[in-house]
Amino acid sequence: MTDTPSAALADLLAIMARLRDPERGCPWDVQQDFASIAPYTIEEAYEVADAIDRGDFDDLREELGDLLLQVVFHAQMAAEQGRFDFADVAQAISAKMIRRHPHVFGDARYANLDAQKQAWEELKAAERAAKGEAHDASALAGISRGLPEWKRATKLQQRAATVGFDWPDHRPVLDKLAEEIDEVRAEFDAGADPARLEDEIGDVLFVVANLARHAGVDFSRALRHANAKFERRFRRMEQLAAEAGSSLAAHDLAAQEALWRRAKQDEG
Repeated sequence: MTDTPSAALADLLAIMARLRDPERGCPWDVQQDFASIAPYTIEEAYEVADAIDRGDFDDLREELGDLLLQVVFHAQMAAEQGRFDFADVAQAISAKMIRRHPHVFGDARYANLDAQKQAWEELKAAERAAKGEAHDASALAGISRGLPEWKRATKLQQRAATVGFDWPDHRPVLDKLAEEIDEVRAEFDAGADPARLEDEIGDVLFVVANLARHAGVDFSRALRHANAKFERRFRRMEQLAAEAGSSLAAHDLAAQEALWRRAKQDEG
């Protein structure tokens, strides 16, 4: 690390401004807008999480840079429109962190973590009111509709729990999950109406998110691990089939199941 953070950031801001220069910049970068860049922003955040999961800190450094570039990109486009710039973004989040942590930067004291969380929600509600947002007295007020749906499900459940609408532990959640799966089975037996199946499968997924919350398991991380495990075992199946002189597609389902079991065994 040779440059100071401010010097390194100044370089990045200058690079982004050059990339967006209508005459000397990159044609691809110049034609982008907020909507076209937003999917990349989401993708880079997930790649940061993946690097953390893998414990690859060299990759994490690179992925954090990619994510920072997304912030710089959006800020540059906003600056071009005279809306705000990167300094405004940094100043706004600094002010918000100080405002939302009066127990660190002020004289507030909380009896426990639950009290701190309650104060956090009250501060957020006050901020919404200060912005002139329509008053919403619901415990669910302010939960963004732009979140991934699994994340929004978890936040809805967390907010409902603040007023006591929650199961006491994981056991009734498991019972509810079994009930919802039975309802999916019933829909299949009744003819598998697409709209009804969507509704019932949605209920299953909502309860699974709730189960993860009660278990203290991060839903997204658990699913990433499941995806990685499936990919690892599937690739091993393909390898085993190739070692036997054939392709995986040449095996019937029973033979593929046998290869799947071997792949699991190989993981020990």
